[in-house]
Amino acid sequence: MGLIQAQRGTRDILPSEIAYWQQVEATARSILSRAAFEEIRTPIFEQTDLFERGIGEATDVVGKEMYTFQDKGERSLTLRPEGTAGVVRAFIEHGLHAQGGVQRLWYMGPMFRYERPGTGRQRQFHQLGVELLGSGNIRADAEVIAIAVDFLQAVGLTDLQLELNSLGTREDRSQYRSLLVDYLTPYKADLDPDSQDRLRRNPLRILDSKDAKTQTILQEAPRLGQSLSAASQERFANVQQLLTDLGIVYALNPKLVRGLDYYSHTAFEFQSAQFGTVGGGGRYDGLVTELGGPETLAIGWAIGLERLIGLLQQLKPTQATTTDFYIVSKGEDAELQALKLAQTLRKTGFKAELDLSGSAFGKQFKRADRSGAIACFILGDAEAANQTVQVKWLATGEQQSLSQADLPTLASTLHQQIASIREKGNGAV
Repeated sequence: MGLIQAQRGTRDILPSEIAYWQQVEATARSILSRAAFEEIRTPIFEQTDLFERGIGEATDVVGKEMYTFQDKGERSLTLRPEGTAGVVRAFIEHGLHAQGGVQRLWYMGPMFRYERPGTGRQRQFHQLGVELLGSGNIRADAEVIAIAVDFLQAVGLTDLQLELNSLGTREDRSQYRSLLVDYLTPYKADLDPDSQDRLRRNPLRILDSKDAKTQTILQEAPRLGQSLSAASQERFANVQQLLTDLGIVYALNPKLVRGLDYYSHTAFEFQSAQFGTVGGGGRYDGLVTELGGPETLAIGWAIGLERLIGLLQQLKPTQATTTDFYIVSKGEDAELQALKLAQTLRKTGFKAELDLSGSAFGKQFKRADRSGAIACFILGDAEAANQTVQVKWLATGEQQSLSQADLPTLASTLHQQIASIREKGNGAV
């Protein structure tokens, strides 16, 4: 039988990488909880119609990239390609809008799109996202952008560029769509194949084309900003002023349109020189109504975790988890006591790894050195008979004998020693 491997566009997150994910997840929970956002978890698959209505049938996501299937009841279901539509569906279904005030929600989990896999792009990928539902105030726009900036800086990414644009109202975009189609139609044969298709289905997405010839054609195209109403222009100017007041640096990008139909007014992205768009979002004032709920103004963002973590791995090439104590033992009584010792250490807050090999002390000591532990606990026949344990601080070789019975009361002292060693980074006790 052939070797079964992970499917193309999916990947295993191995123990050597997991520390990055845990850091990002912990930082997200800390930042978002301080901003009064509450976590929501929605199903991985939903009724297909949710995405067709919410995202837009003319988008690439719905038209080309969704994983859609029929269940045994012949219902059309789709693995979620993004998080907002599911959150809005839950917001409506569970009557969260009836609770009054603003709903501040966040989510994190896997999404699915049938895309060409590449650097930072997978068919199963993970997103962190926030949704602020129930406010059209420009301060809401500034706040969610500021929270995204806080999060990205907290995980260590300080050189991403924030790009900003306004998509205006539905009426603004309709007017601009006509102008853009009129301009591009004479050039249709010179556009790349995707843009030729978008000219009919979703012309604003042509602005996002990566094709060099198409971008040359677009240089003289009308700008979306020229079609914005006076009210939309004033709103966008006020959002920019709030970001400036907060000290948030941004660049205007008149071609930024985002890929989903539900966006309006403020749109933004965080760009990386290597991975392109790391995350982004915007206002989606009509989506709740489109999905059958009451009129609800809303804004949110999502960040792709694979791309974010790829950048973190370049900044911090090693981020392995560290062990406090590695426990070696030899002899029947010693091995039993070592098992109990491991549990005692864990209950007092230490990370302890128990060597289960039963091999000679020499081989166990080599594994202790490779483990990255701060210290090694040693139990042999003599220690087992005396109910003691030898503690060897691996960086310095210093060794001391402790009573096993005293370890719980010594926990505070040992914690301080471990913390001091990690802070100094040189193994000094």
